[in-house]
Amino acid sequence: MDGSCVLCGTKYSALVLSLLAVLTPALAMPLLLWLAPSTWSLPRLAALGSWPAAFWVMAIAGILATVAGVLDWRFHRDGGRPIARAERRAELLALSLGVPLFTLLTLASGPLPLRSVLVPIVGVALAMTALIVFDEVRFHRSCGRYETLLHRLLVGGNGIAFLAWLAWCAQRDVGHA
Repeated sequence: MDGSCVLCGTKYSALVLSLLAVLTPALAMPLLLWLAPSTWSLPRLAALGSWPAAFWVMAIAGILATVAGVLDWRFHRDGGRPIARAERRAELLALSLGVPLFTLLTLASGPLPLRSVLVPIVGVALAMTALIVFDEVRFHRSCGRYETLLHRLLVGGNGIAFLAWLAWCAQRDVGHA
């Protein structure tokens, strides 16, 4: 899965893409909180004291998932269990579905009510879940305890962060109804 960017021609590798996919939520969420219009009901990044509980759950679970993802990336990069091309593709596809999921949740956090994007959110989440299950069942039966722990923390942390954000969007909708 090595290649070059269609826009600038820069060479990249699957390793770089997988690291970017792991880091994207950790970089995108603070950016969203910083750049979101003040008319949205999102808490401000600098006003940590005003964060609702759901955002603290998202932050803690997201940090845990990101650390586990980076450690898993390092594990494989430093000579841990080799990753086959098909496995890397399946993982990258599952992680890349986070982009439309993040976009839909962003819309539900600001300009749109959750009910208007709930079906696509659930659809993307189910597709991502199916890809994760496929990846775990097909490729990860031979993982050791350490790697299995990292996978569980990565998937579980991101899942908890997603559910906390979705719950916050639902609570926000109820408050605005």
